[in-house]
Amino acid sequence: MIKFEHVTKYFGERRVLDDLDFEVQRGETFVIVGFSGAGKSVSLKHMIRLLTPDQGAVWVDGEDISHAGQRDLVRLRERFGVLFQSAALLEWLTVGENVALPLREKTDLDDAEIHRRVEETLNMVNLNDIYLAHPSDLSGGMRKRVGLARAIITNPEIILYDEPTSGLDPVTSRTIDDLIDRLRRELKVTGVVVTHDLFSALAIGTRIAMIHQGHFIELSTPADFIKSRHQVVQDFLEAQYITKKGAWEAPRNETHQQSIT
Repeated sequence: MIKFEHVTKYFGERRVLDDLDFEVQRGETFVIVGFSGAGKSVSLKHMIRLLTPDQGAVWVDGEDISHAGQRDLVRLRERFGVLFQSAALLEWLTVGENVALPLREKTDLDDAEIHRRVEETLNMVNLNDIYLAHPSDLSGGMRKRVGLARAIITNPEIILYDEPTSGLDPVTSRTIDDLIDRLRRELKVTGVVVTHDLFSALAIGTRIAMIHQGHFIELSTPADFIKSRHQVVQDFLEAQYITKKGAWEAPRNETHQQSIT
């Protein structure tokens, strides 16, 4: 559904993406992980042409979005919903007005139908009775869910998630994971997620790709990802206390406890 064909991207003299070649299948949740600055968000931005490759091409269902004209670009972007890392809510608008924005910009629906669809979508992300609230009244997890509601209000085929659990506590992060997985199962959407959170990646990903020095050093199912023999992948797993056997371990505090007794 989304295909990167030998994509290379430079920022100045730094090569951020290096001949990147992969394909996201329809209906899957494809997760890209990696260290800060590895090129995760750069890859995501190429999918809706917020960035254009210096070499290569990005295809969406057989159409080259990286070289599309303006009219075709607008049409292709309408197939996407995006959940930004910050949720990108407009602080001066209510929750309902924020979620309604794509419908007001892209459709001719009347106010009553827009209101109905917004309430229906807020219910889908487990947010009730906050239509008139403002973003400043919400917790970080609620803001992310409002951003997710806005991303799906137009029933997109593809949703891009930029660090969906960033800055959230573990319980709220798992709530967001559950919502992402439910959207894949119930709405049959294709998802692409970039994240540092390996717990999230393993929970929601159908495939996980680790980007390092501009290309993928591992691309596999979660079960195979945690068994990777690549040293950089092993270091990334161990840094988050995830073993190659699949057990999630908490940090041991014996040394710390001894130091304070």
